[in-house]
Amino acid sequence: MASSNKTPTINDVARVAGVSKKTVSRVINRSALIKKDTREKIEAVIADLGYVPNPQARALALRRNFLLGLLHDNPNAQTVLNFQEGVLDAIRTTEFALVVRPVDRHSPKMLDDIRHFLEQQRLYGVLILPPISENDELAALCREMGCGYVRMGSAMLDDEEHVVASNDREMVESAVDYLVESGHRKIGLIKGPEGFRSAYERAEGFMGAMLKHGLEVAPRAIAQGTYRFDSGVVAAGELLDSKDRPTAIFCSNDEMAAGALHAARQRDIHVPRDLSIIGFDDSPIAAHIWPPLTTVGWPIREMGKAAALKLVAPADEAAQRARFPAQLVKRLSVARPAVEN
Repeated sequence: MASSNKTPTINDVARVAGVSKKTVSRVINRSALIKKDTREKIEAVIADLGYVPNPQARALALRRNFLLGLLHDNPNAQTVLNFQEGVLDAIRTTEFALVVRPVDRHSPKMLDDIRHFLEQQRLYGVLILPPISENDELAALCREMGCGYVRMGSAMLDDEEHVVASNDREMVESAVDYLVESGHRKIGLIKGPEGFRSAYERAEGFMGAMLKHGLEVAPRAIAQGTYRFDSGVVAAGELLDSKDRPTAIFCSNDEMAAGALHAARQRDIHVPRDLSIIGFDDSPIAAHIWPPLTTVGWPIREMGKAAALKLVAPADEAAQRARFPAQLVKRLSVARPAVEN
């Protein structure tokens, strides 16, 4: 045990454990290069001595602060919040902290602004949300600056060390399959915003499923949204006011699905008797509205945790995950159409 009048140092840990100071440092920094038995022995000595690493000294040695940056330009606040919660799950018992940085993907100065941010904050690593996660130049900037990064996406955007991805296209196909199995043939689509890979993958999943079932998708059965509630109201209104209105609508996220439900009520269209609706995300709004929304559950919080662990604890088992399958969550917003079509 360390004496009561002396604060144990990293040199004390190395001496008692019978290893080099560099090996102790690697354990403290959660390096993946340390064998499990060596790690456990050093961690036991650290606990026994009561050694507490000095974050300032470590940051100086690494020329990095113990900060993770969350970069985003995403209109869906719930997605950002859920991912952030996952990151906090990963770093809660560590010395790391999280800095959230909104950016403007339309600005010609976006990359310069992010470069300045990385230089100013000396970040340990960054977590990048869609749609800017789909920007390969941003990933290259992180590599150039020696800043760790992980990209979140609706498809594999990078190697597994640098990405957490879901299977959006496949799960939208399953959602449309469910509508077809429920008797629907006239199915509308509310797309997500242009420039989002998630919007593209979900639209492709929809079109692929409709083609598989031999169902026509007329241009008037597709409406453009922005992932926001108000756009769902407007887009659903366009579909529901058309001459040959759909009996079911797939919405590319839950906020727009809630907007579609609102548009249906404005027109005295009963959900699900006269109109079935499916969303995507399984955000809290999906379970809180009436009827509760059938949706595709996106494990955003799990993805956030794994993404953070890829940076701060690459040897952790959860950090090895790169693919996060979504799943269809069946609730009360889908029923057989009142009149078979």
